[in-house]
Amino acid sequence: MIKVQKRDGRIVNYDREKIVRAIQKANAEVDAAERAGEALIDGILDDVEKECEDVVHVESIQDMIESRLVKQNKYTLSKKYMIYRYQRALLRKANTTDESILKLIRNENKELAEENSNKNTILASTQRDYIAGEVSRDLTKRMLLPERISMAHEQGAIHFHDADYFVQPIFNCCLINIADMLDNGTVMNEKMIESPKSFQVACTVMTQIIAAVASNQYGGQSVDMRHLGKYLRKSSNKFHRQIREEFGDSLDNEAVEKMARIRLRDELKSGVQTIQYQINTLMTTNGQAPFVTLFLRLDDEDEYIDENALIVEEILRQRLEGIKNEAGVYVTPAFPKLIYVLDENNCLKGGKYDYITKLAVRCSSKRMYPDYISAKKMKENYEGNVFSCMGCRSFLSPWKDENGEYKFEGRFNQGVVSLNLPQIGILAKGDEEVFWKLLDERLAICFEALMCRHKALEGTLSDVSPIHWQYGAIARLPKGAKIDPLLHDGYSTISLGYIGIYEMTKLMKGVSHTDPVGEEFALRVMNRMKEAVECWKEETGLGFGLYGTPAESLCYRFARIDRERFGLIENVTDKGYYTNSYHVDVREKIDAFSKFTFESQFQKISSGGAISYVEVPNMAKNLEAMEEVVKFIYDNIQYAEFNTKSDYCQECGFDGEIIINEDMEWECPQCHNKDKDKMNVTRRTCGYLGENFWNAGKTKEIKSRVLHL
Repeated sequence: MIKVQKRDGRIVNYDREKIVRAIQKANAEVDAAERAGEALIDGILDDVEKECEDVVHVESIQDMIESRLVKQNKYTLSKKYMIYRYQRALLRKANTTDESILKLIRNENKELAEENSNKNTILASTQRDYIAGEVSRDLTKRMLLPERISMAHEQGAIHFHDADYFVQPIFNCCLINIADMLDNGTVMNEKMIESPKSFQVACTVMTQIIAAVASNQYGGQSVDMRHLGKYLRKSSNKFHRQIREEFGDSLDNEAVEKMARIRLRDELKSGVQTIQYQINTLMTTNGQAPFVTLFLRLDDEDEYIDENALIVEEILRQRLEGIKNEAGVYVTPAFPKLIYVLDENNCLKGGKYDYITKLAVRCSSKRMYPDYISAKKMKENYEGNVFSCMGCRSFLSPWKDENGEYKFEGRFNQGVVSLNLPQIGILAKGDEEVFWKLLDERLAICFEALMCRHKALEGTLSDVSPIHWQYGAIARLPKGAKIDPLLHDGYSTISLGYIGIYEMTKLMKGVSHTDPVGEEFALRVMNRMKEAVECWKEETGLGFGLYGTPAESLCYRFARIDRERFGLIENVTDKGYYTNSYHVDVREKIDAFSKFTFESQFQKISSGGAISYVEVPNMAKNLEAMEEVVKFIYDNIQYAEFNTKSDYCQECGFDGEIIINEDMEWECPQCHNKDKDKMNVTRRTCGYLGENFWNAGKTKEIKSRVLHL
């Protein structure tokens, strides 16, 4: 049975009658002598069908028909057929969004409803963002991108991320220069916000900055919490001064110190609570809470390290407690994402701040966050530097300013295009020569698509987002200035993403990439992609990076397209999802230490973005085992996390793991409640947490995950 790939990427059965009708419509517009009779039409189609194998694109079929009409001297008819095709193409380009938008409003658009596990498409605010996104996606596909790139995206060869925002000159994610904004003041909604005089006010201003930044970009943001240390000291000094003024010499120094500590503790708790509550209750213009990461580092060279130790400890305490849901029960929030840095002073080897790491481990066992960055391993990979990635896992490349100083905060990512590696493996059919040729062709398409992203940002004026470009989040440019200098010379990054190293290796070598034969091949592919981005960087001067895509909806989209096109392939398209980036197959039995050891070699190559995880059961009564894994992380892998379960059934009060049953429904194991509106489920989606349920592919992937500890 011949399969036909439509222009929107769908695979359908070949329908001979449709082509007959199209030729007959062209027949009706030419003189009798120019027409093709039934026998000729049947002969042409018989010829075309013999030439078609498996899946053929609709445009290829039409090209073959035109050429055969010309061979039969039916020039006028061929021309009319071409005009008919062109007119149909114009009709397709006229509008392709009406039905998808109407389905969204009626809550019938299942694909959009499950695209993002932190967006609820029933809400009017989220619908508004998606409606605008559908229009933008349509314009991007029809008008803004070259047809070659749009076609590659529709066929699942590549994924042009965030096409729903491409029509606007906005970028992906960033590291906010929060120190500059707090120390030197900023402007929001044309109102001056001066440098705070206390910790509480600094926390409030920071959350307002986060909301403003989130509303003017489409990806995540990260904030280094060390910059709040000086404001906690300001509050401490203020309390000491106030107590002296209130009580004079009637209190000795010890009493003053005790009272000041009590007041400072209250302000610390209130300030951190402000951060947690604000981030979880604010709604940005894209219909979700700000996708923000708090970077928690205890740096011995920081003059405010004592204050920062207090801040980090309080953040972890409050996250461990959780946030109350509508029923008043403490549950696990998805945001803010927490990243805790392991260093010599807190890596559970007798350091001064080991007690905070022990608290972090307790928090991870219950709330999944924090994730862990090893300062030791990161310094090996990034020229001795330690800095936050963005919430999605995107890492910047080292960059020095005019004074030769490394700078990371105030930098950003321009956007992502991802490569479908399993599809290359399917097409290559185990032939390495074909594989490498196809890989290079697909990399060339990715480069072209990434340059479209870059060029779309060139010429953008700072006025489009004053909070970013004029008031400190990224820069302090004048009004009317172009942002171009921040797009070049590696200041910002552009990411080549990839998915499905496991499936690709299975297709090409017949084994997992954890097998020595598969591992050797997988590493060669990773290094080839790394070489490509280094070459692009050299050619253009732009900050290209290799990025392990956090495939939430994409793990399903690529697998669905390839299943429709190539059918069921064992351990590839039959699962319903593709494996995230370089990760070990979620079904593969491997212990936590072996998994981290194996995946750490891929992290070093994937320097534009990578994270690894281990799946663990409820470890509340075995924290010592988790602490051993944390010690291992510090010495062996740059960026790692724990996956556990943190659910609650509002029907019966069950506080444990909500299961996925055989019908792929979420179900309480105690009362068998299946109403998603009456349960709180939080799972690790792909580096970040999700709490609004997932698409069919990601749900299958979550169900398939095996324990590593």
